[in-house]
Amino acid sequence: MAGKPSLHPGAWWLWSLGLGTAATRTTNPLLLALLVATSAYVVAVCRTGAPWARSYSAFVKLALAVLAVRLFFAVALGSPIPGTHVIVALPEVPLPHWAQGVRLGGEVTAESLVFACYDGLKLAALLICVGAANALANPSRLLKSLPGALYETGVAVVVALTFAPNLIADIQRLRAARRLRGRPDSGVRGLLHVGLPVLEGALERSVALAAAMDARGYGRTAEVAPAVRRTTAALTLGGLLGVCAGTYGLLTAVGGAYGLPLLLAGVAAALAGLRLGGRRSPRTRYRPDRWDVRAWLVAGSGAAVAALLALAAAGDPEALHPGVVPLVAPALPLWPAAAVLLGLLPSFIAPKEPSSPRGRRDQEAVVTEESP
Repeated sequence: MAGKPSLHPGAWWLWSLGLGTAATRTTNPLLLALLVATSAYVVAVCRTGAPWARSYSAFVKLALAVLAVRLFFAVALGSPIPGTHVIVALPEVPLPHWAQGVRLGGEVTAESLVFACYDGLKLAALLICVGAANALANPSRLLKSLPGALYETGVAVVVALTFAPNLIADIQRLRAARRLRGRPDSGVRGLLHVGLPVLEGALERSVALAAAMDARGYGRTAEVAPAVRRTTAALTLGGLLGVCAGTYGLLTAVGGAYGLPLLLAGVAAALAGLRLGGRRSPRTRYRPDRWDVRAWLVAGSGAAVAALLALAAAGDPEALHPGVVPLVAPALPLWPAAAVLLGLLPSFIAPKEPSSPRGRRDQEAVVTEESP
């Protein structure tokens, strides 16, 4: 019996980006920990046994490394945050006059460490939320859903994603074969003897794939008027610049007035450009992913978390940004915490990916599922 249809991968990315946006609006460690716990619970409930589902732990390790680096810089290079609770006094290295404002060593205060920890936790939570999307969304299906204007980019990335596991498997197979023959499989010598056969096999697969794609008509484009091409380029480039400027405005305190309108205008212009650009790559999709009610609910839950946390940051900034001078214990604001819990909605409505031959085909050879 066939299971429920799979959730659109774009919904997972919108949900995770919503949680990540919410993480950028606060430095409260309790709210950040709640955001991380929400993403971890949804990943634990909804992820499958696919290879990309194991990437969440890698993002968690990366987030911990970022936090450790942020604390190290606060200890080694000092912090602009004044403090009276000195933890340790390190030897200070004298610097020339042109390096004023930079300090190596010196006193390490509790206030500076707490400030660095809050700042590092915000970036760590953002990375973990993005890692949730990587663990939940099928990257091949996501690229297959790209608009026609990004067709060539999508094909290139799909080919790269398809070949990467093959390269890893080849390396493991060749290293095992060298160990069985009593030959070294590590170091510079082992790398040279393993790398050459791997590159040779990758080249052969590339030539075979290029021939197969050429036989299926990949790379064909339709004739488009020059005026349409120029309009498409202007809309797409202007829209992307608007998205970047609007996002920067939303992430800064001084750009809140123009950030959202500029972001919306940029998104509209970019979508119009992609719509026009799709005329030069007419194609059909085999078994396209449908954006259904569940996808709207999953994406909407992430957007709701981001919007409510932004409202909370504007209405009660002290609760979402606890002070460090003087040192105070952070408190958990109730209604922002309840807003974060809306991110748990996908764990109740999102189905798991079916473990079927179709799912395995999606993982191994998605390129063949598209036809021009």
